[in-house]
Amino acid sequence: MKVLGIDPGLANTGYGVVQRRSGRLAALDGGVITTASDMPMERRLVKLHARVLELLVEHQPDAVALEALYFGQNARSAFAVGQARGVVLLAAGAQGLTTTDYTPQQVKGAVCGSGRAEKDQVQRMVQALLSLPELPRPDHAADALAVAICHANHAPLTAAVAARRHARPTQPAVR
Repeated sequence: MKVLGIDPGLANTGYGVVQRRSGRLAALDGGVITTASDMPMERRLVKLHARVLELLVEHQPDAVALEALYFGQNARSAFAVGQARGVVLLAAGAQGLTTTDYTPQQVKGAVCGSGRAEKDQVQRMVQALLSLPELPRPDHAADALAVAICHANHAPLTAAVAARRHARPTQPAVR
């Protein structure tokens, strides 16, 4: 399974491509897509869309996983992140790929064992889980790799549970 993980943002969108082979995880790519704040919003979104499409064509992932939108104190930045997420969803949908959202707490829990882990702990665990020679930087790229790891570890279990539900014959209600 190959997963493109995305940490969406308008100024900085982190991406990470992780592949699971024979039970082991490997990082295939990672980085940040940046857009300049002095560019018009529509041009920033076009740039983001074009680069995400390039990544999808280059890596041919089986799935796309995104960090879910977090509404903190700043509603304005949340709207910008929402627009960036929409562009990523559009690119994935145009390629016929399914997408899955994970909250920051789910990602941290999957990678570090605690949903309250600090950013530096996430970076160190991503480095360890992917056997990287150095800490993944910047933090947006590390977060995207963590999202991809979360999905790569979560998807097989989800698929097995779904398959079992569909294979199970329906039981009549006991009265």
